[in-house]
Amino acid sequence: MRKDVWGRRGAALRQAKHFKGLVGKFSIALVVLVICTLWLFSTTGLNRSSDKEQDFNVDKLWGPATSGGWRPSSAPRSYWSPPQKQSNGFLRVRCNGGLNQQRSAICNAVLAARIMNATLVLPELDTNSFWHDASGFPGIYDVEHFIRSLRYDVNIVESLPEISGRGKKKRMKAHQMNPPRDAPLSWYTTTALGKMMEHGAIYLTPFSHRLAEDIDDPELQRLRCRVNYHALRFKPQIMKLSSEIVNKLRAEGHFMSIHLRFEMDMLAFAGCLDIFTPEEQEVLIKYRKENFKEKKLIYRERRLIGKCPLTPEEVGLILRSMGFENNTKIYIAAGELFGGDRFMKPFRSLFPNLENHNTVSPNKIEEGAQRLVGSAVDYMVCLLSDIFIPTYDGPSNFANNLMGHRLYYGFRTIIQPDRKALAPIFMDREEGRGAKFEERVRNVMARTKFGEPHKRVRPESFYTNSWPECFCQVSPKNPADKCPPDNVAEVLESEGSDGFEEGKVNNRTGLK
Repeated sequence: MRKDVWGRRGAALRQAKHFKGLVGKFSIALVVLVICTLWLFSTTGLNRSSDKEQDFNVDKLWGPATSGGWRPSSAPRSYWSPPQKQSNGFLRVRCNGGLNQQRSAICNAVLAARIMNATLVLPELDTNSFWHDASGFPGIYDVEHFIRSLRYDVNIVESLPEISGRGKKKRMKAHQMNPPRDAPLSWYTTTALGKMMEHGAIYLTPFSHRLAEDIDDPELQRLRCRVNYHALRFKPQIMKLSSEIVNKLRAEGHFMSIHLRFEMDMLAFAGCLDIFTPEEQEVLIKYRKENFKEKKLIYRERRLIGKCPLTPEEVGLILRSMGFENNTKIYIAAGELFGGDRFMKPFRSLFPNLENHNTVSPNKIEEGAQRLVGSAVDYMVCLLSDIFIPTYDGPSNFANNLMGHRLYYGFRTIIQPDRKALAPIFMDREEGRGAKFEERVRNVMARTKFGEPHKRVRPESFYTNSWPECFCQVSPKNPADKCPPDNVAEVLESEGSDGFEEGKVNNRTGLK
């Protein structure tokens, strides 16, 4: 009896062990299957990445990016009332900063005048403090074209009127105000307008970033585009000189332009010091203390999050990795590079055909302290180049505004390096781990937008990307995206509103 019991128990134990063994084998098989599946997906992903790399054709970049059926149009989509003959007063502004910061301020000044029903006095450019250049608005922009282009949007005069008092005539005085940064529209329609009604004229200074960019009114945003891309046209001599430079650069084929923001102010702001000599670091630290808020910045951390401007050599390595030939013609737009020629030599060894406005132009623009003119020429050459590459986009008004203008000017190719994604690749190379360097760089660059229409996402500025407000579709799926009629200028002018001309791209930009 006992033997039978123990026998049955033994058989049960043997079955249990056998079952456990099967479970164990099944578990191992399942794990192997999962691993193989993951490996298969990983391999597929790598193959797709490799395929994307193989599909990356550098020759296609010399043409514009894919538009997706969109084209630029900043004409009003609804009734746009003309400026009233009787305004609420005069608006003066002083635009501070560099050329493109001033450009954004001019756009904002027109919007402020529009919403306050004010007469805009020709904006002042704070040229002396930043540029040491007294040429001002009339020395850079075509004043007659500016006033004529915006005649259906705002009333503009070149100066405040003279008033009579005690038998004498004197220039009208404006009440000075300091607007808050990124002020909402309501500040202008209440506080500023109240002072204007009280004094007859107000003077807003400084006037940089003094109106919020995010405005929930597409028509006002389109007015910004009309100012920026149509009304603000450089003087004929600047346009002529820019055209001569572009023609000379393009005589042998395509050319690209690069904005090297490897300058003292930007390097000090970014806190990227470790690549410089102790003496150079002292200069940057001193500049930072004098001009920016004190903040502990660690180079490696700043670099890994993409806050350091690319060095000239890194730009050259990116271009070589992408497949550009070393005889590529490159126009350099930049101020004085910090660290001198020591940083340019590696770049020049990779791409020796480097030019700037002084090497291409017969006359050196910087002579006579015409620095604003030099910046204006750089802007136009970069706008008209086949490819534009910004090495640092924030805060860099030159690069940001140019990207927006190139997007508006027919989706011209932009190569915007992802500094955050590239940082570990460059740091590995610096530390002796350069395996598959060019392949890694190429895979990062293959994910670039290259200037096609894309949704604006913070911190991208409206001046960098005015899509979709300032664009329309010829064959839209959404009726709201439909392009205005070709004769929109005639129609709106007959209504007494907008005389904005919608013609070919060249006519819209004022370029020849």
